[in-house]
Amino acid sequence: MAVKSKLKVYIFVGAVLLSTKMDADPIYLDYQASTPVDPRVLEPMLPYFTKECGNPHSTTHIYGIRAHKAIEKARNEVARVINAEPQEIIFTSGATEANNLAILGTSRALKEQGKSEIISVIIEHKSVLEPLKALEKEGFKILLLSVQKNGIIKIEDLKKALTPKTALVSVMAANNEIGVLQPIREIAKLSHEYGALFHTDAAQAFGKIALNVRKDQIDLLSLSGHKIYGPKGVGALFIRKGIPLIPISYGGGQEKGLRPGTVPTPLCVGLGKASKIAQEELSSESQRLLNLRNKLLDLLQKNLTEVVINGDLSKRLPGSLSLSFKGVDSHSLLSNLKGIAVSGGSACTSDRSDLSYVIRALPHDNNHPSAIIRLSIGRFTREEDIDKAAFEIISVVKSLRKKGLKGGSCSCQPPEIKEFK
Repeated sequence: MAVKSKLKVYIFVGAVLLSTKMDADPIYLDYQASTPVDPRVLEPMLPYFTKECGNPHSTTHIYGIRAHKAIEKARNEVARVINAEPQEIIFTSGATEANNLAILGTSRALKEQGKSEIISVIIEHKSVLEPLKALEKEGFKILLLSVQKNGIIKIEDLKKALTPKTALVSVMAANNEIGVLQPIREIAKLSHEYGALFHTDAAQAFGKIALNVRKDQIDLLSLSGHKIYGPKGVGALFIRKGIPLIPISYGGGQEKGLRPGTVPTPLCVGLGKASKIAQEELSSESQRLLNLRNKLLDLLQKNLTEVVINGDLSKRLPGSLSLSFKGVDSHSLLSNLKGIAVSGGSACTSDRSDLSYVIRALPHDNNHPSAIIRLSIGRFTREEDIDKAAFEIISVVKSLRKKGLKGGSCSCQPPEIKEFK
């Protein structure tokens, strides 16, 4: 009972710190961008910033030994979430570094075996797309698959793109902007049939949906701490035992020589604890977030006309919504939403330079709405926050429509399958 009460206090404190720190603070609904550190995560981290100052690679004394043990415990906690072996987890500075290491490291290693083609998807995170551009300059052939209107690839397109020369297929588990889930198990199985490795950027999915690297046949998986109520500046890469990988940086040989540099003990401890909590609470928290998301969507659809959901509604993260509002300009909508903190997606119009390539990749007609916002609900979101957020969005959209602040439309279409130019 005492333990349960303590956990409830931690959650309450976290919610209070985030939602009511200052009266002027907006309601935070941008959990896909970043999450606050859970007080339960912060507590075990604190000693390693001060008295537990040992270098985890200096194991000739007790300080280094304790730091080393703390890191190995964290490695175990991360591995358990995805059913990996602890030795298959390499700590990084985040998912961006993990993506770079996975894509550059494996592709360069496999090129020596005559495999020089890589397949990915047009709506991947930039930390996947940019390394691919770098590899193209090294002579790799890069193929980007398009997506359907629901944001999900066609398995038939992947099958057409695969060849015996395919080294790697990299497809994110959940999209960072629209929250849509890709069929990674099916993708991995097909990739292996052609002798290709499969990597997934799971920064948004890790700790939010069930992931099993064995059953899902994943060869490499990237994850990040600050998406699951852990600290910024730490992440990890799962590398299945036996996968060929060349390091992309060099130094003292830490992390099996694949990621040199002193491993940050407090950050790893935080990632481990955040992973443990996410695993323990995944089922109940997923249902809670889904209920809140459905309530928010229901309120908006009942009180506003022409509300469009970007991406598949059922195959998406439980706390994620990407919505478009016809007849409203994105800039006007976001600048008038004072009481909630959300992210925007740019309209697909020819006269804007800041187009969202993810939204632009979704096939749509000429009447595609121009005002796009990403609403992401998280651990410290309360039901009253949803009520207040819905009320504000409804009020602002109705006001802007009444004033006639409309946006444009477009007819742009993504390519079916393309190479980088």
